[in-house]
Amino acid sequence: MKRLPIIIMAIMTAAALHAQNKIADVLNVIEQNNTTLKVLAEDMKTQKTGNRTDMTLPDPEIGFGYLWGSPKTIGIKKDVSVSQSFDFATISGIKSKVADKKDLLAEWQYKTERMNILLEAKQCCIDLIYYNAMLKELTARTEHAREMATAQKRRLDSGDGNIIEYNSALLNLTATEAELTRIETERDATATQLARLNGGEGITLSDNEFEPIAMPKDFDEWYATAEKKSPALAYVRQQIEVGKKEVALNKAMGLPAFSLGYQGEFVKGERHQGITVGFSIPLWANKNKVKQAKAAVRAAEAREADAKQQFYGNLRTLFHRTTGLKVTADKYRSVLISADNSVPLKKALDAGQISIQEYLTGISLYYDSKDRAIEAERDYQKAYAELSAAEL
Repeated sequence: MKRLPIIIMAIMTAAALHAQNKIADVLNVIEQNNTTLKVLAEDMKTQKTGNRTDMTLPDPEIGFGYLWGSPKTIGIKKDVSVSQSFDFATISGIKSKVADKKDLLAEWQYKTERMNILLEAKQCCIDLIYYNAMLKELTARTEHAREMATAQKRRLDSGDGNIIEYNSALLNLTATEAELTRIETERDATATQLARLNGGEGITLSDNEFEPIAMPKDFDEWYATAEKKSPALAYVRQQIEVGKKEVALNKAMGLPAFSLGYQGEFVKGERHQGITVGFSIPLWANKNKVKQAKAAVRAAEAREADAKQQFYGNLRTLFHRTTGLKVTADKYRSVLISADNSVPLKKALDAGQISIQEYLTGISLYYDSKDRAIEAERDYQKAYAELSAAEL
């Protein structure tokens, strides 16, 4: 007998978890199907391959000479040479590290674009939930307005009502139906936008209630974590790392390169052959490259400082805006619970204590407050989604 409550609790917990993860589930699907992300992933692979194109050995050199003698009595001379150039192990090691740093740079670039696309998708999901909530509300209002218009028509036909009351009820019904149609149109447009992000495939999100949010209280404490998670900041930091490695590489490129090979000279009756060793001293080819690489590092460090300053300022502004929207949403939610006049107004109308015009004025005020409450919750959710985009 004790197992039944446990099973019920497990089912309720699973259902609650599923409800909390619906937007996350949609984002997971979009990440798999989004065509832009697929292109970006291929671009990242291409960049990683390109980062290693300079790590292979230079092509071997093969030479052959066929020389006629003069006078003819000295015969013909044939020369054969094969050589292969090598970098010092130090240079090869630094090239490998530069390629690794550039691979990470490509990954952070992809993650930044991924974050932007998923944030756009999450904003669409929040809009869909908002429209679902409004459709639920407006469907109930339309049904109620239709019942009122029908009742006023019966009163008018029986002589108990008047044309002013009937027209007021009819105008209220028309306005409610028009708003319902508008919201349906907006919802369809948002669903189309979400399908575009999902690679053209339609996606369903039927929630009409927003997920609860745990808004952080202290900005500076929260920012310390947000800065570490930001792929955009990680990208500019990685540019500095790449630049420093390229400085080291260009310094190492000042070392001589060497080559090993075989050379043979063949003359009638004689043969000379053996091993050749050569050195290439970079007197001019590497000129100013170290200076240029150091300048690139300084530029990357300046970009990082600017990016951090802009990131901090934008997030601080967004944090305070999100906090303010939370206060507004909480206030609306609290007032709607304590000041719900929908039932008292209906009772007063049915009892003949107020006219239809007074009822519509009172219920419109309540409806308007409820609409503002749903809008405030949507705005709060969208602001927080932007604030926490690095967690996507």
